[in-house]
Amino acid sequence: MSNPTLVVENLQTHFPTEKGIVKAVDGVSFEVGRGEVLGLVGESGSGKSITGFSILGLVDPPGKVVGGRILFQGRDLVGLPPHEMRKLRGHKIAMIFQDPMMTLNPVLSIGTQMVETVLAHENVSVKEARARARDTLGMVGIPSPEERLSAYPHQFSGGMRQRVAIAIALLHRPDLIIADEPTTALDVTIQSQILAQIQALSRDLGMALVWISHDLGVVAGLAHRIAVMYAGRVVESGPTDHVLDYPVHPYTIGLLQSVAANAPRGAPLRAIPGMAPSPLNRPSGCAFRTRCSFATPICENEPPLDDAGSMAWRCFHPQARRVA
Repeated sequence: MSNPTLVVENLQTHFPTEKGIVKAVDGVSFEVGRGEVLGLVGESGSGKSITGFSILGLVDPPGKVVGGRILFQGRDLVGLPPHEMRKLRGHKIAMIFQDPMMTLNPVLSIGTQMVETVLAHENVSVKEARARARDTLGMVGIPSPEERLSAYPHQFSGGMRQRVAIAIALLHRPDLIIADEPTTALDVTIQSQILAQIQALSRDLGMALVWISHDLGVVAGLAHRIAVMYAGRVVESGPTDHVLDYPVHPYTIGLLQSVAANAPRGAPLRAIPGMAPSPLNRPSGCAFRTRCSFATPICENEPPLDDAGSMAWRCFHPQARRVA
């Protein structure tokens, strides 16, 4: 990819505890370009959200990025002074959280919050900032945006609150958006509408988008590329259609077999056996080997990264099968 917006190289984010070091993100690498959507998928606890927070410099102490590089438009964000990071966060890089109430202040009107967001990064008049807020609300499908600027978060439905959160992220037309499962709590109809709008906005505005999710169905219809995470590492990545139709890593295959839409009618779902390992007691070698039916003694060693053009995976026993 020429001139990608974001390049993450061997990212490592650790949390020291009394019982040891939690390696929440342990050597993650990927890149995403202008107008491209990357789906970051995996079970809860796989390190997806911490990866997103690491990019934005939002990891709470004692957590810390201890290694790797995060290149945003060629500039390394790791170790960037806080005041420099604040200039980028919300302006050039934005985040959409899973719960819109993490973004919205319940005691301030939507208009006040959006105007303050504009003024925090740009020297414009309040009138101009309010006009931009109104136009951005309209862009994400909120009816009567001028009137809704005076409303408070509790006066919006869950779907509309999430649209407001997306609008706030879009106020400065950022070059990169990190979306942390922002449609999980919404019903299917609203979810579909928001996904279509996000996809169109990413394409039309040329934004790079990292979409963090455990829902393969959502990612299938949204992302151009997928990176599958397990135990803090990317175990498989590639174009969305290829990864979903011809998965290579046994973990990816297990995720797809546990989706109801992929099972024959009336047949029980095939769940992945066991539980994800504790980040404090991760198995040596391949972290998935204790749950994998293809594991052999060689899996006690660290699997190398196999790169086959646009596809990459970490596995001694790649399966390469088609999922119906």
